Amino acid sequence: MKRVAFALLTALSVGLFFIFASHPAIAAGEGATGTESHGLDPAVLIGVAIMLVLAKIGGEIFERAGQSAVLGELCAGVVLGNLVIFGFNYAEPLKTNETIAALAELGVIILLFEVGLESDLKEMVEVGWSSLLVAVLGVIAPFFLGWAVSAYFMPGEARLAHIFIGATLCATSVGITARVFKDLGKLATREARIILGAAVLDDVLGLLILAVVAGAIKAAGTGSALSFFDVGLIALKSIAFLIGAIVIGHLLMPRMLHVAGRLETRGVLLTLAISCCLFLSWAAAKVGLAPIVGAFAAGLILDEVHFKHGRQPERDLNDLLQPVSTVLVPIFFVLMGLKVDLRLFTRVDILGLALALTVAAIIGKQICALGVIERGVNRLAVGLGMIPRGEVGLIFAGIGATLMLPTASGVSEPVISSAIFGAVVIMVIITTLITPITLKWSLGRKRARKREG
Repeated sequence: MKRVAFALLTALSVGLFFIFASHPAIAAGEGATGTESHGLDPAVLIGVAIMLVLAKIGGEIFERAGQSAVLGELCAGVVLGNLVIFGFNYAEPLKTNETIAALAELGVIILLFEVGLESDLKEMVEVGWSSLLVAVLGVIAPFFLGWAVSAYFMPGEARLAHIFIGATLCATSVGITARVFKDLGKLATREARIILGAAVLDDVLGLLILAVVAGAIKAAGTGSALSFFDVGLIALKSIAFLIGAIVIGHLLMPRMLHVAGRLETRGVLLTLAISCCLFLSWAAAKVGLAPIVGAFAAGLILDEVHFKHGRQPERDLNDLLQPVSTVLVPIFFVLMGLKVDLRLFTRVDILGLALALTVAAIIGKQICALGVIERGVNRLAVGLGMIPRGEVGLIFAGIGATLMLPTASGVSEPVISSAIFGAVVIMVIITTLITPITLKWSLGRKRARKREG
């Protein structure tokens, strides 16, 4: 049955693509009369349909190979976006379409909401100093290594561009590592708890760095510069926003959801949760932070909430949110893949940058294992478990592609150019691919030593 379904999905995606590619009028968003007949460009409808189907096929292929579905969705976008090399250029409008970009941004917000939901603040506190030290070292080391690599390979770029590339190496994809530990039945081990606690702290610290660096870049774009006082103010604002949102949310949300749970309207609790996510995303943007900071805070607020709707049994919010994220989140990853131009990798300097960023990303996270202060903990497993950048690295790179910096000639250019973006994507793919393999090897090696002893 699975093979039949997979074959049908493949046939559908191929059929949709060739319909799309063989009718220039459809690709251009024109109706039967050659003019726009609706407010929504029809190219968006067929484009999103193709993106979703290809995302699911790519995810299926990679999951069957024991890898994250995120990589499949990303690679599906890379394939679709680079068919232009073979003369199929009808997917090109999807790369710059504002509606698809808006859907992708909503997907990112929902994704960070899910990351927040999966983050357990109590467990993070219980793990204690080891997680804190691992997280801090796991941010500082990759940040400066990434900065150094960028400065070496691109000496002509502005300092803020080097700093931003360093920031893209900071965060850890908690979902990929958590899945490996879950598959091995090791989620309750000390190593898993340290890694998962540190990964959550990494996300928080990474978002704070993102807020500061993005603020500095925006200031530079207007011709001004940030003082140390301004940098400290942005950092304090970010910390205050997270703490304030969590405290207020924990006080108000349980009562609001308790009242909402008595309503019989279908989907009211899911709607309220998503509304909370969007409200805090808006609030974060209003105070000068990235909207994803607000979405992450909303997830932290609701991480322990279980929903009971009327007479229905209690349900976890992750289960309720699944249909929404299943549709919106893959659009983001496919769009990120669409923006990767494989022709750039014929340049030796870009390949060198991608390789150097990957090495810096791996070494930086191995350094963080020095932060484990407890005895009997597999430090190698901790370092390897912190390697994957996954979705968070892509989010940072995507934000960098929208930030503009003036060059020496006075022309504004994206902080993350298409070439740099491709190098970051390669780094994300490699770090995500090697983590399950190396982590399983490290944990298996420790078990073998115990048997021999």
